[in-house]
Amino acid sequence: MAEVGQFELLKTANQARRGRLHTAHGVIETPIFMPVGTKGTVKAMLPEELHDLGAQIILGNTYHLHLRPGEEIIKKLGGLHKFMNWSGPILTDSGGFQVFSLSKLRKISESGVEFRSTLDGSKVFLSPEKSMQVQMDLGADIIMAFDECPPYPASEEQIEKSMEMTHRWLKRCKESMTRKESLLFGIVQGGLYTDLRLKSLKAVTSEDLPGYALGGLSVGEPIDQMHEMVRLVAPQMPSMKPRYLMGVGTPLDLITCIDAGIDMFDCVMPTRVARNGHLFTSQGVVRIKRNEHREDPSALDPECGCYTCKNYSRAYLRHLFLSGEILASRLNTIHNLYFYLNLMAGARRALDEDRWPSFRDHWLTRLAKPVSD
Repeated sequence: MAEVGQFELLKTANQARRGRLHTAHGVIETPIFMPVGTKGTVKAMLPEELHDLGAQIILGNTYHLHLRPGEEIIKKLGGLHKFMNWSGPILTDSGGFQVFSLSKLRKISESGVEFRSTLDGSKVFLSPEKSMQVQMDLGADIIMAFDECPPYPASEEQIEKSMEMTHRWLKRCKESMTRKESLLFGIVQGGLYTDLRLKSLKAVTSEDLPGYALGGLSVGEPIDQMHEMVRLVAPQMPSMKPRYLMGVGTPLDLITCIDAGIDMFDCVMPTRVARNGHLFTSQGVVRIKRNEHREDPSALDPECGCYTCKNYSRAYLRHLFLSGEILASRLNTIHNLYFYLNLMAGARRALDEDRWPSFRDHWLTRLAKPVSD
């Protein structure tokens, strides 16, 4: 029987990989997309629905759960899995992304980051040690190291200074880990500077950890430059450990980056844009509010097997969205998550069956269609 933390590399197709990661709450088949449940819920979705859609692992956010309801309460009530009724693996972001996203509300020092709470303005302090403790109290299966995620654009000097502190913080994170069921992943930074990325890769992977991530991408840089950096760095990450690209992205990004050697992805995109009526289909993106859908009796995507596409017309989905109905968010989110998770299931099958190049080319052609407003 495989141990918690073991990663099996089952197949490869050039750089693309088919793998299996063992966690305390089950096996994760890769490549995989992980829906984001920032505050202990994937918005508009029941845990059972996520399971039925093929979600294997979901995310929680350390910063937000620390603010409310607090890790002490969650731990007292049996941990995040029991608290939110999710039996599968959970990955928690360290709060490092908030170092980037809450730039006007924080102060960074060697000891950690002082934030102003987004709830009431009170002071919140996160250090590497505190982030690890919060994540362990939550009971996460995969814990992300506390890092500084610098913005784009930033100077090489700024990126290097931030990166070096991330490396020092990683050592403190590793020393703070006391829960053997939680797997610590280190994060490679370095912006779009190739030499810094490779320097960070060497420093982070010098620490023997269960997995490694690429951070600080998809923070505003041109997409083609992000893809180029992933193609350069991912193949040089340890081959027998899972490789996670944080915060990415579109279906096109996923296929492109699987081809570069990435195993794991997360992004708020499918759920967030679903609530704005932006829907991914096999024929391209659909803006459901457009007048052309007003009397359209057809399914959103004739090739899709999700609950939404099986039961509702484009006309009805448009009506719900323009009426501001809660059901619009529900049905749109079900569809977008199904599209993402089904795309990943297809990628795994293609790798299993030695037909990755044709699968990749098929989807890259389809997903490259321009989006119209």
